[in-house]
Amino acid sequence: MIEYKGYIGAVDFDPEIDLFHGTVINTNDVITFYGASVAELRKEMQNSIEGYIEFCKKQGKIPDKPFSGEFTVQINPETHCQLALNAERLHLDFHVYLQDVLEKAAST
Repeated sequence: MIEYKGYIGAVDFDPEIDLFHGTVINTNDVITFYGASVAELRKEMQNSIEGYIEFCKKQGKIPDKPFSGEFTVQINPETHCQLALNAERLHLDFHVYLQDVLEKAAST
């Protein structure tokens, strides 16, 4: 993965065109780029993101930012209750506890 201005690109090799193909994965909009080398991939990712930002500016649209850190999750009431009870037992704010649980899950 490569990063530019907070945007993260995941890269795969496309044998049909004999190039690496990258896609920005932490935005809802579609931003792609191609390159034959790591240096070219980095340059093309930067060009694609700058082009995307410029396009949005011309359209009067706010560019979709990399993930904000906020999201809504719907879970069953029993799981919600169990998480709340676990937070209470540890004397933690529910949101602090949930962030800790999610960070541990994301690092495995």
